[in-house]
Amino acid sequence: MVNNTEEGSRGGGLSARYYMAMMGSVGLAIIYGFKVNLSIAIVAMVNSTAVREMNLNKTILSHNATVKQQQREDGPFVWDDNEVGLILSMYFWGYIVSLMPGGMMAEYVSAKWVLNVSVFLNVVASLLMPIAAEIHYAAFLVMRVIQGIGGGISFPAVHVMVAKWAPPNERSVLASIAYAGTAIGTVIFLLGSGIIAKNLGWQWVFYIEGSVCMLWCLVWTFTIKDTPEQQTFLITSEEREYIMTSIGTTKTSHKMKLSTVPWFQIFKSPPFLAILFAHFCSNFGWYMFLIELPTFMQQILAYKLESNTWLSALPFFLMWIFTMILGKLLARMQDKNWISVTVSRKIGTLFSSAIPMFCLLGVTYTSDKNWAVVLMTIGIMCKGGMYCGFLANHIDLAPNFAGTLIAITNTVATIPGILVPLIVGKLTSDDHSIESWKVIFFMTVTLYVVEMLIYTMFGTGEEQPWNKVKSKDPERTEQTVPLKEARH
Repeated sequence: MVNNTEEGSRGGGLSARYYMAMMGSVGLAIIYGFKVNLSIAIVAMVNSTAVREMNLNKTILSHNATVKQQQREDGPFVWDDNEVGLILSMYFWGYIVSLMPGGMMAEYVSAKWVLNVSVFLNVVASLLMPIAAEIHYAAFLVMRVIQGIGGGISFPAVHVMVAKWAPPNERSVLASIAYAGTAIGTVIFLLGSGIIAKNLGWQWVFYIEGSVCMLWCLVWTFTIKDTPEQQTFLITSEEREYIMTSIGTTKTSHKMKLSTVPWFQIFKSPPFLAILFAHFCSNFGWYMFLIELPTFMQQILAYKLESNTWLSALPFFLMWIFTMILGKLLARMQDKNWISVTVSRKIGTLFSSAIPMFCLLGVTYTSDKNWAVVLMTIGIMCKGGMYCGFLANHIDLAPNFAGTLIAITNTVATIPGILVPLIVGKLTSDDHSIESWKVIFFMTVTLYVVEMLIYTMFGTGEEQPWNKVKSKDPERTEQTVPLKEARH
């Protein structure tokens, strides 16, 4: 057993692998920030007063004091609920088409550059979005698709980076650090977008956030490499040797080719299919929380933009803290051999499904909006368990194909991202009552039950035989993660 607390492996300070995880976390924070900032900005962009009048088939001929008060938070665009739902869902059309190419490029070309391109696309699209919105509704949709393409290739890239950099007994910690960025990015962008939109105008949400995030691309480019073997910044020779030995990587390692992917074995593997089902079911609830929470706060709980922003961001801040704590706790329990990797992944997954399920049921039947906020906050916070649960499980099953596996499951799991805004828009376009939202919540609860049953029965943290890659090198017949280090 390798002692991951050895001073030599850490270099006496901030290790390169933890620096990589933190930089990856910032990258995902940016990606998720651009995914959710429109949920706040669009509240300031849409002229809700005109939309209400349009729905009543009335023409606005005058502006009385009441309308003027309402229009303080109104924007210039007359987009109804169905059009808003389409805008929010277009991100996922770009997202879903880029996942598989992104996963393969991360594995066979460069995960570092895939993540860099991911952030760069989001930054450029953000800077162009105000102009696109003024030009035409369709142009704005195109920018949103481009951001989705960038978002789609981000998870496979991070998965490959963690697989190449994380010793098996540190996967939970490094994965939690990296993926916790999705929560803190959501917090920062929700809060920042609300403040900017209220004080400077909706256009500046995209200009300011796009400009600031360009800096990450430069830092990532010059300080991070694809593998510990290539890394020069921060890393010591002891840490490099420690990581390479732990994950079974040597200087004779080779890049895999597309023909080496065991497609048939992957799709008939029960543990992989368990992750696939868990990812799909979990994402339906995740995207409902992520995309539609500001709308729910506005329609049902009657919070205005400023309060809406803070209350929408708070759960994701708590989720960031929860993700880090749970990941570290499970890693420590694994390190002491109190639980296996399999049990660890199932605990994380149960936290991310069972608790949000009960919270949604509570929201459905409570008449107190303060209790509704508390329950939604707890539910979102516990969603962080998915990062050290089924999402980290791809790397356990097959670290050599981590990018491809996450690309496959995330492709299927993106379907809810397309459906949720459309379903919410359709159900709430004519009826903004809690009854419409109950239908959405019950659908989510049902899928959580399916997730828990399937993953509990078939999920495992054991490396799969099809992870082994045959090599033409006579001195190296296979490339794989040593089972003895995975400590299953």
